[in-house]
Formats: sequence, C-alpha cells, structure tokens
Amino acid sequence: METQYTPVADYALLVTLADDISDDVHKAIVAFDQAITHAMPLGVIEVVPALVNLLVSFDPVVTDHIQLEAELRKLHSNAQHKDDQPTKRVVKVCYESPFDFDLDAVAKACNLSADAVINAHLAGDYKVLMYGFVPGYAYLGGVDASIQVPRKLAAVRDIPAGCVMVAGTQCLVTTLKMPTGWSIIGRSPTQILLNDPERPFLFDVGDEVSFERISLETYQQLHKASGNE
Repeated sequence: METQYTPVADYALLVTLADDISDDVHKAIVAFDQAITHAMPLGVIEVVPALVNLLVSFDPVVTDHIQLEAELRKLHSNAQHKDDQPTKRVVKVCYESPFDFDLDAVAKACNLSADAVINAHLAGDYKVLMYGFVPGYAYLGGVDASIQVPRKLAAVRDIPAGCVMVAGTQCLVTTLKMPTGWSIIGRSPTQILLNDPERPFLFDVGDEVSFERISLETYQQLHKASGNE
C-alpha cells in the first residue's frame, strides 16, 4: 500500500506503511524511526513506532501537519534498513508450577506435550515490535507456529508482573499486575522496568529476544536477589 499520513488532533501525524504485519514491514518501521530520530525535524517531540505505523508527535506552535508531512516524506524516501546487528536480550523464564497457569491448556490445544510447548517457545525467533498500553509492555513477534493459540474468550484479572504469555504470533512479559486474555506459560525474574529515567525499559523496538529456561529454585533466588521479596 502507499504510505498514508493521517493527522491526529493538532499535534501528531500517524504514518502508516502497511496493512499487515511482516518482517519486512517491521524493518521498514525501524529504519523510518531511526531516520526521523536522527534528523529530528523542527518541532518533533517524539516518535512512537508500532506494528505497521508510527505516531510522530510535534509542537503545533513550531510546525504543523503540512510542513511535517513534507519533511517526513523526504526522510521516508531516503530511509534504508541498516544491516547493523540488532541488540540481543535474554529473558529468563521458569515454566514450572505454580507459574505454568495455561501450559497444559496450550499443550492440549496444540496437540503437544508440555515439554514440546516449552521447547517450541524457547526456539521462537523473537523481535520487539512495539510497546503497548502499559509501561514496559513490549510486544514480541516470532512465536513458533506450532504453539500459536488465540486469546481467551474472557480476560483473567490480577495477573502478576513477570508472567510470560502468548497469543497468536506474539509473546509478552507482563510488567504490572493486570488483566489479560493471553495464555500464561511461565514466569520471569528478569527486570524489564529498570527504574532509570535515561533508560526506563530493558528493550528497544527492533531488539532480538531469546528466552532461557531456569528452574523454580533459580527463579526464587533471582527474584529474591532483585529485591522483590
């Protein structure tokens, strides 16, 4: 599709590159985000990359939709995906009880054993596609096709932070207590909220993420060492 520039209120432009999620679209989003961030056109305040689009917010006293769209069109025509190696992040996860809330249900739905589900999850090719509506809530694409399950019909309340869960092609690690309709298969002690104003979250959009299996004993040790207990 042709790139679309949609005004949002009087302070932002929504730039849509595609209709469907794909690896090529993700690369194009990352490249465009980097190009805008590097150039920082006059008046731009923030760039928020998402699955198929970017939201570019600006100061309406300094610029407007027409001027900014012209600048962004120039940047988009020259934006190229770099072959730089993405930053790799490792997230530790315990798949044992009491953290395997939906592991058996996912196994049954996929006609697999619980161990096969775990192995498929560990083998996924994960990339940070975007941040969602909760601080540090990074949507990871790349869930193995063999364990892709739909969201539940109804959300479950009070799901704790650190839950590793899947829905469709995506995986998430919760950062706050919240409701969710995703399938929870484990729990992670890895800190995603870093309490650092300069770098508040562990991930950047475009990072590659891998999961490392740990035992319940190791989880408890790491969780305690992090000061959560």
